[in-house]
Amino acid sequence: MTYVIAEPCVDVLDKACIEECPVDCIYEGNRMLYIHPDECVDCGACEPVCPVEAIFYEDDVPDEWAPYTKANVDFFDELGSPGGASKVGKIDKDDPFVAEQPAKEE
Repeated sequence: MTYVIAEPCVDVLDKACIEECPVDCIYEGNRMLYIHPDECVDCGACEPVCPVEAIFYEDDVPDEWAPYTKANVDFFDELGSPGGASKVGKIDKDDPFVAEQPAKEE
């Protein structure tokens, strides 16, 4: 099991969770952040610092945001497991499910 970032993060990218993550497993895409399912150690440090409450334990993702669990996994299909987000920096893509979401109004 792992933590998942869901819809409230789309187009927000606050990044407080990145600074709190002790294992550097939160990666930045174009429109949202993604937690690497194989690198996450389930510590939960990211969850309370998210200002938009977008981070959930995998079993607790609300039903309406369930597709984000798959999006967090699929985002890493090509990337694999580089062993830390700081090694790769911002990744110029999003999972297709996230990319096709309507833009949030500012």
